[in-house]
Amino acid sequence: MLEVLFCSLFTIFPDYLFRRFVQGKRIGREITIYSVWYELRYGIVTCVMLTLSLITLIFYFHPATTSATLYFRTVPILPETAGRVVEIMVPPGLEARVKAGDPIVRLDDSVEKAAVLAAERQVSEIDADIALATNELLVANAQVGQAEASLKQATDELNTKVELQQRNADVVTRREVEKLQTAVDARQSVVDAAIAQQKLAETKINVALPANRQTAVAKLEQAQASLAKKTIYAGVDGTVTQFTIRKGDVVSPVMRPGGILIPDDAGRQRVFAGFNQIEAQVIQPGMAGEITCPSLPFTIIPVVVTGVQFYLASGQISATERLIDAANPTMTQGSITTMLEPVYEGGFDRLPPGSRCAANLYTNNYDRLENDKDLGLGTYVFLHVVDTVGLVHAILLRSQSLLMPLRTLVLSGDH
Repeated sequence: MLEVLFCSLFTIFPDYLFRRFVQGKRIGREITIYSVWYELRYGIVTCVMLTLSLITLIFYFHPATTSATLYFRTVPILPETAGRVVEIMVPPGLEARVKAGDPIVRLDDSVEKAAVLAAERQVSEIDADIALATNELLVANAQVGQAEASLKQATDELNTKVELQQRNADVVTRREVEKLQTAVDARQSVVDAAIAQQKLAETKINVALPANRQTAVAKLEQAQASLAKKTIYAGVDGTVTQFTIRKGDVVSPVMRPGGILIPDDAGRQRVFAGFNQIEAQVIQPGMAGEITCPSLPFTIIPVVVTGVQFYLASGQISATERLIDAANPTMTQGSITTMLEPVYEGGFDRLPPGSRCAANLYTNNYDRLENDKDLGLGTYVFLHVVDTVGLVHAILLRSQSLLMPLRTLVLSGDH
């Protein structure tokens, strides 16, 4: 209607002035309700053509949609393993505030506690084995020292006998020297055995028992992790809602969630809007826009396009046992998914998350008009017209915002 009134000022109204003051025709006489078409036919035809052109120009270069939504992600309250509820840490009610890391629900953890206790006992046993091996090493060190002392004594005695035999063969017999040599070899074997025992104790202390302890500690950590999974914690700051479970209920990560956690920043950062495919070449990141929502009437929020999804959801397919029919009439026309963020910080703070809004985007050719010196006159005028008619769309959005409460509360018939 606004476009028709605007175009009539340049078409039907001048035509009427010409008929009235130049041709002398008067309303009610020559210009009647039956002769309007004949008398004002040129103005009416021109008005219709100009109106259609203006509407096309506005809606193409300044896209609009009523499918702009503040989507937000909810976090289901789910355990990592199934179990029976034994304790609820969140106060009852429709909603409850929680901080990140706050416990929400504890499940039956008797089996996991027993596993943790067994793992702790195993670690303690290995620590005791390490202490015992340390004492065994001390004993082995003493035995090595004792064996080396006995070997030295036997070696010294052998060397003395050999030296006496070399001086005087009649003093020491050959048999006696052989016995001493055998004793030295035997005591050398004792030394080797003591050293081997010492190295065995060192290996137990430095390699075997630490490895066993690491395995036991890993089992303990695994048991503690399993025990921790029996308590559901809040991952982010937010609000717990639809929390209806009670003690004795069984929850499962597959089919029995306990409730929903809504993060504090849910639906506060961006709006996702779907625009018609025909505007795919117009919508670009950086475009300015505005939104208005029924949940915040009489308010226009300035936004900016921060992202445009290149792919259309209507074209996605997945492997099935049926062939895809490209002419299937049930296939809906996909829209251009666009991400909008507020120009000013906190612009969406007053909007309830999940609000469905109307959005306008505005094409801006200011930089091109200022910097491109090679523009022709026709292009220069056309770009100015494109930027100017954006004002009409802005007026329409504000009119829509003013009429939205009336249309929703009075004319919708829902009350």
